[in-house]
Amino acid sequence: MALSQQKKNNILRALRCGLTQDQVVELLKVGKRTVNNILKTRKRIICLADLHCGHVAGLTPPDYQNYHRGLTKYVEQQDEAWQWYASVCKRLGADIAFVMGDMMDGKGKRSGSSEFITKEWKEQMDMACMCVLETGVKRAVMVYGTPYHVGEEDDFEDFIKGKLSTKMYTSIEGHAFPKVHDIQFDLKHKVGGSGIPHGRATAIMKSKLWNTMWAERDQQPDADVVIRGHVHYFTAVMNAMWLGITMPALQSWGSKYGIRQCEGIVDFGLVWFDVYDGDTLDTLQWHYEVPNLSKLKVNPTILA
Repeated sequence: MALSQQKKNNILRALRCGLTQDQVVELLKVGKRTVNNILKTRKRIICLADLHCGHVAGLTPPDYQNYHRGLTKYVEQQDEAWQWYASVCKRLGADIAFVMGDMMDGKGKRSGSSEFITKEWKEQMDMACMCVLETGVKRAVMVYGTPYHVGEEDDFEDFIKGKLSTKMYTSIEGHAFPKVHDIQFDLKHKVGGSGIPHGRATAIMKSKLWNTMWAERDQQPDADVVIRGHVHYFTAVMNAMWLGITMPALQSWGSKYGIRQCEGIVDFGLVWFDVYDGDTLDTLQWHYEVPNLSKLKVNPTILA
């Protein structure tokens, strides 16, 4: 007889409390094979946002770490960021990637295209594909980024999706609602930002409120987890009904816009989830990775 979702959830709760499989079998009166089968249902999701490939501070595969204008700090920064990223991808061995937009940096018109490894969209597309392929996933769920970066007249991320589709199952939407086992996700690139530290959770809470109102009209799934990119900082807010996350970026520091016009803290990193058959929001396992890289540091200018 098939296990009920409640029974599956009870097994996961017991395991998360630190009980051994034998103890779970004894406590819940289930077979050991049943417990093993639950553990085999794990789907690991790696969530990537704002790669900005092509920019000197964007996530840059080794083949493209060749900036030649005397700014060697970017080469060192690119290498350190990539080494960290590649090691995390290898350690996680994820099944699914959520890619939250702005995979490319675009033409960089506002800075006179002066901050680029390459402004050729075909090369930026190639870099973005390398970054996703590095995860080793079999499926990628993508959402479109900001038109300024990924195409105001053409959706260049469509071409990335097409290229990745030869290697894995890939989809792209403006607003995606993937469901993994019983956990419903709500993915979209853009979300509002905040100029004050204590206001950064407000926008993602507003996103969930809109989702709740859509769901009440039976026109959107009621999301357990709402994820947004765009703002380049990590924030998580949670209650008993939902989890909201704004993603750290995979573009590191160094853009002219960021240095000259912004003050708020930005985060480099990613987020990942383990979802099992039987999980509910309160048993869902998720983790963030925001490393303190040595090259992402501003040092004082010593004058005396």
